[in-house]
Amino acid sequence: MRHINIERFSELQRRRSVRNVCILAHVDHGKTTLADYLVASNGLISQKLAGKLRYLDSRADEQERGITMKSSSVTLYYKSIRENEEILINLIDSPGHVDFSGEVSTAVRLCDGAVILVDVVEGVCPQTRICLKQAYMECLKPILVLSKIDRLFLEKQMTPHDAFIHLSQVLENVNAVYASIFASDVMAKEDITTNSDYTSALENVDDSR
Repeated sequence: MRHINIERFSELQRRRSVRNVCILAHVDHGKTTLADYLVASNGLISQKLAGKLRYLDSRADEQERGITMKSSSVTLYYKSIRENEEILINLIDSPGHVDFSGEVSTAVRLCDGAVILVDVVEGVCPQTRICLKQAYMECLKPILVLSKIDRLFLEKQMTPHDAFIHLSQVLENVNAVYASIFASDVMAKEDITTNSDYTSALENVDDSR
């Protein structure tokens, strides 16, 4: 990603090269910090301020409390070297606290994909499960990002081997939650189909006998 001039920016907006992506996670798992670094990659803020500025937390109460309370967005430029394609990404940072889940629901309905953050020490938390389910139900393409890996070494004093095993377990837990969501959805759809077939069969019964 890099900064582009306003003329090129406007030209890309008129094309179909626009993607809407939201960042979803449990509270304090690093959504706003990740957003800062992505914003910095476009030259909108200094790399030194990334993770400290909380660029998308534009409200005074958000800055004061240190949490995201309203969904906010920024448009970023990305060029795919492999496909030689220029894309504008509308990045939406949504709240992680359960009290603001309505903001998350609105954000996912606007998006084509979702970045799911998981703190590797905290692991899969209640709001993580909700985020995964919301992304699945809205047919978003999920991208899993493991955050705060440094905590495994600085706080937990893990060896590289132990950290690898721990990260593998976190991945397995995320996959298990996603598989459970998928299975529940399939079972619910099959139940609806079965009930519909049963109702249709009853309607076709000849009551004249």
